[in-house]
Amino acid sequence: MRLLESMQVFLRVAEQGSFTAAADSLGRSRASVSSAVQQLESLLGTRLLHRTTRSVQMTQDGQVFYERCRDLLADMDELQNLFREDTSELHGRLRVDMPLPIARDIVIQRLPEFLRQHPRLEVELSSTDRFVDVVREGFDCVLRVGALEDSSLIARPLGYYRMVNCASTEYLAEHGTPRTLDELERHQLIHYVLTLGSHSAGFEYEDPEKPGAEKSQPMRGAVTVNNTATYLDACIAGLGIIQVPEAGVHPYLQSGELEEILPQYRPAPMPVSLVYAHRRHLPKRVQVFMAWVAEIMKPRLVDERGERLS
Repeated sequence: MRLLESMQVFLRVAEQGSFTAAADSLGRSRASVSSAVQQLESLLGTRLLHRTTRSVQMTQDGQVFYERCRDLLADMDELQNLFREDTSELHGRLRVDMPLPIARDIVIQRLPEFLRQHPRLEVELSSTDRFVDVVREGFDCVLRVGALEDSSLIARPLGYYRMVNCASTEYLAEHGTPRTLDELERHQLIHYVLTLGSHSAGFEYEDPEKPGAEKSQPMRGAVTVNNTATYLDACIAGLGIIQVPEAGVHPYLQSGELEEILPQYRPAPMPVSLVYAHRRHLPKRVQVFMAWVAEIMKPRLVDERGERLS
């Protein structure tokens, strides 16, 4: 039992990056937390953590042990709940990541009802535009929009986001509304990239004559951003045209603050998926959370033909 406790303490220190923060979250003294990790390192015969006066970081061995340790503890928790039919008894932490617009506009608003159903669960929610490392950073699952590149992960497709081209009413009043692709030469595109300095594809669209074929057209643009919230704000400010999921701008289209343009040249629908690391047994709490996310996302998604999911 002492070994299991030491493993749990190590995980918390590794995730918090601090002995003090880990001790506070566990309700233990800093000295007992430090002692538990030292005993674990002595037992394993290797150093798991680099300690400095300012931070705590995992060694290479520590990273390997962290991943195996996390899986083992999750499996043990799963065994304890294997025959429980009442999912309200689920407990433990869920570490998840998703794009900020989805977290802000969909998940956070519905999260209280999920936690009322499962009061013993704790959710760690990351919202970032970068692609997190699911395994190295210890995420149970992540919600991703767009094509998936990491074949070592398992993906659960949820549907597609219907895409639209938008500009603010103020921008269109000043520059006019483009009716054809040629007219885009007189307009500004707000460029979105994951890393500043990288190249934007320009105005992307699905070929109306060849469904499924994607094309792009270079466009001028005075502003480049790497954050989805800033991307939308720049459009509302009248800085140019953006290409976004319809669900994310629906309130602004309804209010008239934004207008859709060139509906015949929409970008191809973007796949939305739940992604998680390959494991023999996915913990029940992760399965329940993913099923819940799939359900609340369903009204916002379409199939590959652009039809609403039934």
